[in-house]
Amino acid sequence: MKKRIKADNQKYVEKLATTVKKAAREGNMKQLYNTTKKPSGKFDIEATHTDLPIDVNPPTTEEIRMAVRQIKIGKAAGPDNIPAEALKSDIELTTTMLYLLFKKIWEEEQVPMDWKEEHLVKIPKKGDLSKCENYRGITLLSVPGKVFNRVLLNWMKDTVDAQLRDQQAGFRKDRLCTDQIATLRIIVEQSVEWNSSLYINFIDYEKAFDSVDRRALWKLLRHYGFPEKIVNIIRNSYDGLQYKVLHEGQITDAFQVRTRIRQGCLPSPFFFLLLVNWVMKTSTSEGKHEIQWTAQNRLEDLECADHLVHLSHTNEQTTSVAAATASESVWCPGRCSCSLHCYWITIVLNIQHSYGV
Repeated sequence: MKKRIKADNQKYVEKLATTVKKAAREGNMKQLYNTTKKPSGKFDIEATHTDLPIDVNPPTTEEIRMAVRQIKIGKAAGPDNIPAEALKSDIELTTTMLYLLFKKIWEEEQVPMDWKEEHLVKIPKKGDLSKCENYRGITLLSVPGKVFNRVLLNWMKDTVDAQLRDQQAGFRKDRLCTDQIATLRIIVEQSVEWNSSLYINFIDYEKAFDSVDRRALWKLLRHYGFPEKIVNIIRNSYDGLQYKVLHEGQITDAFQVRTRIRQGCLPSPFFFLLLVNWVMKTSTSEGKHEIQWTAQNRLEDLECADHLVHLSHTNEQTTSVAAATASESVWCPGRCSCSLHCYWITIVLNIQHSYGV
């Protein structure tokens, strides 16, 4: 498998070299500049000139009241020991107190330091429990901080959703992973019925949330048109972020983590979808690698959060897109350090047989 990945990466680099030669020959300086920056990881993205229609005024009492009602009860409290039940016991009083706090946060673009401390509870999985990778971490966050993030999410979710590709079904309203499975099954059945070759390439990210470069995220938010004030507040919530691990009733000293997006934070799934959206748009922007889906439409991939499925008619198309996806995932905007794990399975259907490779 490693040899195949190395060979595919080599083919991708050779393809870039061919593109550079062609751009130089045709005098296409923009394509020449952008292509030569890809292998070095110095390619960058620019902020959009027009912000998205997201309100940048301080949250209103009605927005805060709705966010408090949306917070789920029966969950563990964060480091500040304020449970959701306490906030919901008198919603009007809670709204009044949080309004003053949120207004100050909005004006100063600074979140409380208490919100920057997270407690990590480790849940054992199967395997050798002396190894850290055999534990699942559950993060306990400040509940008032969750209310603030809920307000942000209510503002952003519809606008963010409009920026995503139609192929993405993860963390989106009225879209399910089962829909993608059904679509894939129909594609396979039709390919068999019409004797059409089909290459299906399954790709998964390893520790997707944990490996995101935050500098990439801030640039990407501005690239998609998030107002600077909102980006500044989100960035500040990550500055000085500290973790403590709960172990056998004891709590460790605090330590900082400079990568990853926050687990359990309400806007985090949408931020990750923007990163995946960028990777897929960039890696599939050059060349035609899709399959014929209908008489008028073609389909290149299906996505459910960090689970990707590439669809193509030839092995060359499959390896080209897979190598491009791996490359973009390593050095994307600024750069995103999500690593493409070798959960790389290709299924081939040809005109005579259907079999797995």
